[in-house]
Amino acid sequence: MNIAVIGTGYVGLVSGVCLADIGNEVTCIDIDKGKIEGLKNGEPPIYEKGLEELLNKNISNGNLNFTSKYNEGLANKNIVYIAVGTPQGDDGSADLRFVEAACKDIAKNLRQDVIIVTKSTVPVGTNDYIDAKIKEYLTRDVSISMVSNPEFLRQGSAVYDTFNGDRIIIGSQDQGALQTIEALNIPFNVPIVKTDLRSAEMIKYASNAFLATKISFINEIANLCENVGANVENVSKGMGMDTRIGEAFLDAGIGYGGSCFPKDTKAIVSMGRDFGTTMSIIESADQANVHQQSIIVNKINQRFDNVRGKKIALLGLAFKPNTDDMRDAPSIRVSQKLIDQGALIQAYDPIAMDNARKVLHEGISFSSTLEEALDNADLAVILTDWKEIKEYSLEKFKQVLNTPIIFDGRNIFDLQEVKQSGIEYHSIGRPIMNGE
Repeated sequence: MNIAVIGTGYVGLVSGVCLADIGNEVTCIDIDKGKIEGLKNGEPPIYEKGLEELLNKNISNGNLNFTSKYNEGLANKNIVYIAVGTPQGDDGSADLRFVEAACKDIAKNLRQDVIIVTKSTVPVGTNDYIDAKIKEYLTRDVSISMVSNPEFLRQGSAVYDTFNGDRIIIGSQDQGALQTIEALNIPFNVPIVKTDLRSAEMIKYASNAFLATKISFINEIANLCENVGANVENVSKGMGMDTRIGEAFLDAGIGYGGSCFPKDTKAIVSMGRDFGTTMSIIESADQANVHQQSIIVNKINQRFDNVRGKKIALLGLAFKPNTDDMRDAPSIRVSQKLIDQGALIQAYDPIAMDNARKVLHEGISFSSTLEEALDNADLAVILTDWKEIKEYSLEKFKQVLNTPIIFDGRNIFDLQEVKQSGIEYHSIGRPIMNGE
């Protein structure tokens, strides 16, 4: 099929590349000319495992093209994906200004009948809004059909998830359009769920809100475990064996970040407010997450009377491993609080250093290697469970640190191994190892 994808951010680029890889002719459209030129040269603007290889493969075989011109990108296309950003507004609601701009540009340049597929995460009812907006601005007598096809890609494994997902959701009131988009997605060999337009929109928000709530729940249980003398890992294992609960998303830590959970929980709370529905559980989960991102600083303050002048190795800056995304990363809040208290930060991340420099405090010193960040530091703080950090031996931590003290926000080390190492170790929801 001939497909246009509007937006070359995280969702649009991964979707466009993967649609090309299953044999479609795909043109990705973005008004950022610099980004388009980079993509034409095979240089993705984001880090995502496997993306660059698939990008270059499909550029080479002619399945994938890029343009900043809508008239070129939409020419002869029978399916148009909208995958532009929907950032959080001041009131927590989704900001649809980029969606509306895409509607205008589609309408002004459309020359044939198309199916419009909304990939962006949008509030319930937005597909009806998109349909009305495009029809309002149309300059030719063409017809459009709307399909909601929300994405469920995990950053860091988005390419893998595209071909190995749990389900593909497609919703529409147009049965013909549903059948076309179903046929388009069959080569991914992922179960397809067909539903109505608004239910598809809601499935996305409901799924993310539930997962965010599950994370906040186990983090609050972890905090209680510390106070009552339990080990949250044992609690999580026992809970997860219940098939009604499941083990996924029961790893305690310092909270979630990224482009989805923080934004989507606030958006569904805002949606509930607009429709007179109280979303108290989801609102509480969001508030609990904000608190959890500061828990590691509280632990440091309980251990030290004063951190002024102390050198702290901050390990892992992206909100999760295998991505360079800094949006709502716990490292932002943690580093700011420590800087405000007079600490000296030596920060390191395997991938996200460039993006981290744009959002973290200018007083932070960025190290080019993990060992450089640890060198002569008074303590280490682990915020992202990168493989490189997990595989760095406890003996090396002990050798390189000025004092062998670790605050681990991701529980990456086994407590028995820590005990044998003699390192003082503070984690989340587990007993403190005193280095004895």
